[in-house]
Amino acid sequence: MTTNQLRETYLDYFKKQGHEVMPSASLLPENDPTTLFTGSGMQPMVPYLLGEQHPKGSRLTDSQKCFRAQDVEEVGDNRHTTFFEMLGNWSLGDYFKKEQIPWMFAFLTQELGLDANRIYITCFRGNSELDIPKDVESAQLWQGLFLQKGIDAEIVDQPEEKGMQGGRIFYYDETKNWWSRAGVPSKMPDGEPGGPDSEMFWDFGESLGLHAGSVWKDELCHVNCDCGRFLEIGNNVFMEYKKTAAGFEKLAQQNVDFGGGLERMAAALNDDPDIFKIDLFDDARMVLQDVSAKQYGDDETETYAFRVILDHIRAATFLIADGAFPSNKDQGYFTRRLMRRSVRFAKQLGVERNFCAGVAQAFVNVYQHAYPELKEKEEEIRSQMEKEEKKFRNTLSQGLKRFEDLVKDLDAGSVLSGTDAFDLYQSYGFPIELTEELAKERSLQVDMDAFEADKAKHQNTSREGAEKKFKGGLSDHSEMSVKYHTATHLLHIALRRVLGDHVGQKGSNITPERLRFDFSHSEKMTPEQIQSVEDLVNAAIARDYAVTWQEMPVEAAYNQHVIGVFPDRYDDVIKVYTVGDPGHSGNANPEDPTFSREICGGPHVEHTGILGHFKITKEEACSAGVRRIKGILE
Repeated sequence: MTTNQLRETYLDYFKKQGHEVMPSASLLPENDPTTLFTGSGMQPMVPYLLGEQHPKGSRLTDSQKCFRAQDVEEVGDNRHTTFFEMLGNWSLGDYFKKEQIPWMFAFLTQELGLDANRIYITCFRGNSELDIPKDVESAQLWQGLFLQKGIDAEIVDQPEEKGMQGGRIFYYDETKNWWSRAGVPSKMPDGEPGGPDSEMFWDFGESLGLHAGSVWKDELCHVNCDCGRFLEIGNNVFMEYKKTAAGFEKLAQQNVDFGGGLERMAAALNDDPDIFKIDLFDDARMVLQDVSAKQYGDDETETYAFRVILDHIRAATFLIADGAFPSNKDQGYFTRRLMRRSVRFAKQLGVERNFCAGVAQAFVNVYQHAYPELKEKEEEIRSQMEKEEKKFRNTLSQGLKRFEDLVKDLDAGSVLSGTDAFDLYQSYGFPIELTEELAKERSLQVDMDAFEADKAKHQNTSREGAEKKFKGGLSDHSEMSVKYHTATHLLHIALRRVLGDHVGQKGSNITPERLRFDFSHSEKMTPEQIQSVEDLVNAAIARDYAVTWQEMPVEAAYNQHVIGVFPDRYDDVIKVYTVGDPGHSGNANPEDPTFSREICGGPHVEHTGILGHFKITKEEACSAGVRRIKGILE
């Protein structure tokens, strides 16, 4: 079974269980300024887990593209990737543990044909201080299923302290078997949903663990240790709690949120713990072997470089396809970082010519049926890759010249200052590993303590800036954030009325203090145009339109000239927000019964009169063909 077939098998299996298949959301979240990327399958689903009705019903399944920027420097071993696909199935107040656990056991052992003797399970130990009980029900359900296969699955506790103990089902605390976006219960903000989970692990065999003479040989082995023997392949989250100021209370509905790593399941089918040996990487790995004249797996250091490049170029390919072009800010910063790290690690393989676009093309070819947008954006992906790689190779050349200037007067045995090394890193994009390598060739050392101190100082400053930038946002549902979100709808349609129908939303960022709206337009707005847009928005506010929503098929919304980003599938049901009378079509004329109709997930005020007075505080260029407006409600 290929990995593409595995994905289809999963989706087909849950269709048979009455689930509607959802397309993957973009890696760049829409209407959520609190995060740069979609990092889990749960992320787009939070409103529905909290009780809002999903247009497709209460049983859903998908394969969600995910990118986790915090994992960039973790890549290089046999299992970490920044980009991955998360297979998901969802119950929004419908079925619960007694349906989900048997379905997953049947999927793994029957649909995929995995050996039940090599599957291990973890469940939540409970927490008396939080008044959340041990998940005995899940453990007993798993135990019964194993027994049907003739396997005596003993349930044991405290494996992290006592090891395997001959068990197959293990209880862990909330650091391992609790799931929420914020992590452990103590870090969850009020209003955040979460719950205990039950995870599934694949056993690659003892030879990969303690008995391989590894650094773990003196440690206790258990399914959540790091020896390499076990790999988590899926996580059943039973999301039934919400954090409140008083503690934890039950949600109005019990939800199931399953997340299964597509690549990890494929590795289990391969019976090889190296994720980079699954078929999705085969063609790209061959391209890299051809340009480097090196073989994957021959040398440990070179294999590490292969993995970094394969992961990073795959992630950059998907990011570019979703609109994150290489740049110095926001999502584009990470696309740039991925590509530059790839070029740096390619130097370890002896690659001195452009290669990124060729590797990206291999990924486009293998993923194009599951993600047609890659084929549609093929030329753009290639162009962005080639341009960024060429630019960085020039940057590297400048960095080399700067390095030579810094060391020309240093004698053998001298130390290159950490400040100089950090300047090379920050100003020239010069990797510290390359600085160390070049210094070693000249019998020099690098003051790494000072370098790390400067780097940490820079990261803390950047992090504080990011926290300030993304503070608030729609996820807090504060009154002002909701007002500003509604105001973006009025602004969007007013811009289209004043500037033309070519105007489309290209991004937004909302805090309780202001709105920021990016839109497609190639020329600077005149003062008269800015005033006209303000006047239209304020006239709509004064009209005190009602703000309502309704669900409708995509095709119906398209025919009614609703604006927004339309899904690829025309049998989808979407949510349309109307400012004014839903029975009429709006054209941004405040004298009409309807001002705007737009695809959106919410939230919004109930009528426009409470918004106050809208004022544009700045209009500026954002990028080629994109302008940016900042505005406030007074």
